[in-house]
Amino acid sequence: MDKKDLKIVFMGTPEFAATSLRALVEGGYDIVGVVTMPDKPAGRGHKLQASPVKQYALEQGLPVMQPEKLKDPAFVSALRSLKADLQIVVAFRMLPEVVWSMPPRGTFNLHASLLPQYRGAAPINWAIINGETRTGITTFFLKHEIDTGEIIDQVETPILDTDNFETVYDRLAELGARLVTKTVDAIIDGTVKTVPQDEIAPGTELLPAPKIFKETCRIDWTMPAKRIHDLVRGLSPSPAAWTELHEEGKDPVQVKVAQTTFELSEHGLPCGTIVTDNKHHLKVAAADGYVELLTIQFPGKKRMKAEEVLCGHKFDSQARFV
Repeated sequence: MDKKDLKIVFMGTPEFAATSLRALVEGGYDIVGVVTMPDKPAGRGHKLQASPVKQYALEQGLPVMQPEKLKDPAFVSALRSLKADLQIVVAFRMLPEVVWSMPPRGTFNLHASLLPQYRGAAPINWAIINGETRTGITTFFLKHEIDTGEIIDQVETPILDTDNFETVYDRLAELGARLVTKTVDAIIDGTVKTVPQDEIAPGTELLPAPKIFKETCRIDWTMPAKRIHDLVRGLSPSPAAWTELHEEGKDPVQVKVAQTTFELSEHGLPCGTIVTDNKHHLKVAAADGYVELLTIQFPGKKRMKAEEVLCGHKFDSQARFV
């Protein structure tokens, strides 16, 4: 079979998914339909904004569907009418069986972790937050339980000390796009060999990747300094780790933390104590050392380097982060 003879429906929403869709289109594969989330209000005017996948699909003249509910009979009927041989899912929603079981060649998903580790909605964030030194991407065929289908292929990449969520996201998007096309080629050639997830590293503790909520992003200064640093990296630049600034005679203020370094040191200070010369450096006491805040953001302000902040904000001796 030639790749132009394999009809593909692509499902995805963010830029991470658009990278894979772009690779398929530019690779000459036959994309007969694109499914993405409904437009959402964005910006100050709350105007409806199309997803990156929709924007690219429309630029390429591809048919786009945006169902509110994936079990909607009208959507299911429209999807079936495309007569796709294969469906590809990248950063989308959990599919009902009536959708994922539809094409004769199956439905495969690209997941941003080395499955079976980090099943869930936020695998990149949690790999960094947990201090992992490697991650990767996986293609696997869908089945009933989320992120548990048989693995088709994987690619590994290191998580560097200098990485944050954004840099790993961008790298995995590119690696993922290449793995998607490689997986499609293997399906076309009939050379796919799958491996059940429970046969990979049996007995190893499986770490989850649940959705990130606001409270997930709050810094606990009683944690070790490196864990706080990894939390900041895993949430930067967005949604961003945050903490509350308490200063004498002032209401608490939520401060976002975008970039840090850390040092291990015995200090005897209460966790959250601010240590600063009010000129150049801004450090916070953690359980086993200090976390230096390099880039932070006050409400209504842009992100600024610590030196810029200290030009206009002087922390009193009782100031602390909570």
